[in-house]
Amino acid sequence: MKILFTGGGTAGHIFPIIAVIREMKKSYPYAGFEFFYLGPKDKFAKELLSKEGVEVKRILAGKVRRYFSFKNIIDIFKFPIGILQAFYHIFVISPDVIFSKGGYGSISASISGRILMVPIFLHESDISPGLANRIVGKFALEIFISFPVKKTEYFPAKKMLSVGNPVRKEILDSSKEEAKKLFGLTQEKPVILILGGSQGAQRINDKLLSILPNILKDYEIIHQTGKRNFEQVRKEAEVVISKDFKKYYHPCPFLNEKELANAYLAADLIISRAGAGTIFEIALIGKPSILVPLPESAQNHQVKNAYAFAENGASLVIEEANFRPHFVLERIKHLFSQPERLKQMTERAKEFSRPNAARIIAEYIVTYLNQ
Repeated sequence: MKILFTGGGTAGHIFPIIAVIREMKKSYPYAGFEFFYLGPKDKFAKELLSKEGVEVKRILAGKVRRYFSFKNIIDIFKFPIGILQAFYHIFVISPDVIFSKGGYGSISASISGRILMVPIFLHESDISPGLANRIVGKFALEIFISFPVKKTEYFPAKKMLSVGNPVRKEILDSSKEEAKKLFGLTQEKPVILILGGSQGAQRINDKLLSILPNILKDYEIIHQTGKRNFEQVRKEAEVVISKDFKKYYHPCPFLNEKELANAYLAADLIISRAGAGTIFEIALIGKPSILVPLPESAQNHQVKNAYAFAENGASLVIEEANFRPHFVLERIKHLFSQPERLKQMTERAKEFSRPNAARIIAEYIVTYLNQ
């Protein structure tokens, strides 16, 4: 069986693909799968997918920006070239099915697959789909969605199948002793994990740094800063943190799978953007959280995702306009002063979790191919 995956733009498109691939290998070890990936140039995606035994093919992909940029003019010409490249690769590979995860990197492969009459399945992570998935959704056989059908926008209900967001179950593979050693945790105070995300991380970093000495009086911090921001944050933190508190602050540019698993386990509270992938990981591990939706997200999807997750008490949402340093500090203190509420947030998060999403998708696709 030849399965072609496509997507691209952020890590949020790649991690669910990896989860589905791993589930296919686990559930159907003798199926003889051949996995391929078609998407834009992305070192991050190539490294991760190659480790999973996926043959990666690159194509040009134009991004539609919702603001004026000369890059929009350049990217207009990337689309037809990308479609021709995708057409060639799909013709040569001759996949049995295409699984599209969305993002601007998926459009050319999906259109070419449609022309070549390859069955296409689509997964939408967010409540409000982006432009790429709105286009691909028109000719996808089935649209797997993360949130309930009644909450998910745009797609016809008859095409949607609510399964959750595929999550790598390996993020559960950790231990407190390993986490302590990996991050140098003192375990003297409650641990807060701060995930800046790939976009808008610097704004969270800046506000955190302004109150960092005050936070470290009561809490220990694991802080994923983002690769581009790490050196700046580290240097600024060196200036504002006193010698006695430096042992409670653990910045890192990026958390790989193993590091993230241990950071999740160690955390008593998570502060994060509201990408669907992160929300469903937080739900799977069952941790209290404060979500800070990215206001520039397309179709305002992060705000909608966050409130859907917080609806049953699983999380606290603070929109970026209200993410003022001392207000956030007071919210953190207020949560930790209510252990029963933290316990309830944990329970509600687990109730929201959809741990079998990857398995359901894998079974659905394989069953289709065996018809």
